[in-house]
Amino acid sequence: MGVERIWLGLAALGGLLAVAIGAFGAHGVADPQAKAWMDTGATYLMVHSLAVFAAALVASQGGWLARIAPPFFLGGGAIFCGTLTAMALGAPRILGAVTPIGGLMFLVGWLVLAVAAFRLKSAA
Repeated sequence: MGVERIWLGLAALGGLLAVAIGAFGAHGVADPQAKAWMDTGATYLMVHSLAVFAAALVASQGGWLARIAPPFFLGGGAIFCGTLTAMALGAPRILGAVTPIGGLMFLVGWLVLAVAAFRLKSAA
C-alpha cells in the first residue's frame, strides 16, 4: 500500500491546489480570458485529483492495472492546469501548445482506469 498512499497524498494536494487556483482566478485576476483559463485548469485538476482516489479504489478491489492511472491523471493535471495557469499569469501564449499533452495524459489515465474496472472479478 506504499505507492497508493503516495498517490492518495498527491491527489489530496492536487485538490488543495485546484481550490487555491480557482479562488485566485475568481478573486485575484481581472482579465476575463485569464479567469477562464484558471477556472478550466482548476476544474480539470480537481476532477483528475478525485480520479486518483477512484483509481485507488479500483486497485484495492483487485484491479492492479488501475495503479498505472494516477501518474497520467496527476501528470496531466500538472501539465494541463500548469500551462493554463502560467498563461493566465503572463507566460507566453505559445505555452498553450503544450496544454493538449496534459489532456492526452488525462485520456490515457481514463482508458487505463476503464480497462482495470472492466477486468475486475465479480464478488458474487
